[in-house]
Amino acid sequence: MNIFIGSLPYSVKDSDLQGFFEEYGEVSSARVIKDKMTGRSKGFGFVEMADEAAAKKAIEELNGAELEGRTIVVNEAQEKTERKPGGGGRSFGGNSGGGQRRGGSGYGRNN
Repeated sequence: MNIFIGSLPYSVKDSDLQGFFEEYGEVSSARVIKDKMTGRSKGFGFVEMADEAAAKKAIEELNGAELEGRTIVVNEAQEKTERKPGGGGRSFGGNSGGGQRRGGSGYGRNN
């Protein structure tokens, strides 16, 4: 089972996360997500546990727990949804209408 951990202290490393969850069972992988540009933690990570019962117990007991002075959020990770190409994102650039504007103000007219 894949577990999401949020509100992590920025000082937490992959090995810390693994050790924190190993109390509940075997951890297949533990990863703190980092910013690509700075290499700094983004404050969340993922732990993979093979035993679903152990994973559920870890979620139940660790959600709301304190780690290095911060209250963490722990729940089952949701499947990543794919983004549609070219849709729903940011719009860059200026006037997307192009051409002349026609209206009551007289702009763009040759009178």
